[in-house]
Amino acid sequence: MATTRTAHTVWEGSLTEGNGVITFDSSGIGEQPVTWASRSQEANGRTSPEELIAAAHSSCFSMALSHALTGAGNPPTKLVTNADVTFQPGTGITGIHLTVEGTVPGLDEDGFVAAAEDAKKNCPVSQALTGTTITLDAKLA
Repeated sequence: MATTRTAHTVWEGSLTEGNGVITFDSSGIGEQPVTWASRSQEANGRTSPEELIAAAHSSCFSMALSHALTGAGNPPTKLVTNADVTFQPGTGITGIHLTVEGTVPGLDEDGFVAAAEDAKKNCPVSQALTGTTITLDAKLA
């Protein structure tokens, strides 16, 4: 069964001087402020589209990797995934770097790295971001 998740943004003003508020409608987890400065300079307590992509990618990748490892008979005890989304003003998103460290009893480093590479290619967020270079560092804890 397909699911749809919804968020909306109210933006006021110009790109560089304006500001917005992102509301997470589906989950009801609240609102987050967003500005051009939080996107192109320091966050200063506000989010950005790139941070939201990083959150989506790190969680999707972790779920895909957990599913693949479990399906192969090596359920993970813990996966810690970081996603770094790089934004260059005037160019756009120039890359995403995933870093994952896993605790997976019974699995060697090569097996973990192979499973992580497969999850990088096949998680739905990675597939949605195919126009972006995605790199990966994976290791066992």
